[in-house]
Amino acid sequence: MARAKGRDSWRLKKWYEIVASPMFGSQKIGETIAADPEQLKGRVLEVTLRDLIDDYSKSHVKLYFKVTRVEGERAITEFVSHDMARGYIRSQVRRRATKVDCRTDVTTANGKKLRITAMVISLRRVQSSHIDSIHSKMEETIQERAKKLEFDQLVQEIALGKLASDIYKRVKEICPIRRVEVKKSKVIGE
Repeated sequence: MARAKGRDSWRLKKWYEIVASPMFGSQKIGETIAADPEQLKGRVLEVTLRDLIDDYSKSHVKLYFKVTRVEGERAITEFVSHDMARGYIRSQVRRRATKVDCRTDVTTANGKKLRITAMVISLRRVQSSHIDSIHSKMEETIQERAKKLEFDQLVQEIALGKLASDIYKRVKEICPIRRVEVKKSKVIGE
């Protein structure tokens, strides 16, 4: 008996262009293939900030975009989270230095909720009282900036390092600081 001829499912699939959210200029960030546009919704794409803004010094910053809708041959995304390469973070921490992490949940001016994790690396070891004051200044600065800014503006400041420089200006009064980074952010609600 002859074997039934199967359909080639690959021929039914189409290529779709994945486009970054408007806050990053709606530029093309990749391509993907799917048989049905509904299959694209929910897919998450990782892109380095270097690819988006053509700045080699930002190659350690990874942005994650989720496909929310499909318009014709274009898959439109929105920002989901960002983080930094582990190797980059580890290379910043040196001996005889203190690393202070601060994780805080914030609500932007337009009501979006984010969880932001920032880190400060001191020039030398600091006392625990300084660590507490650094932590509180970091949290205070992040909360203030988030309340003033819309979601898109806050994400831009996080990705481009403006929020980290604001934290640096406030924290350097406490003790000498080597580096400040916003190492992770994640959308946790509307």
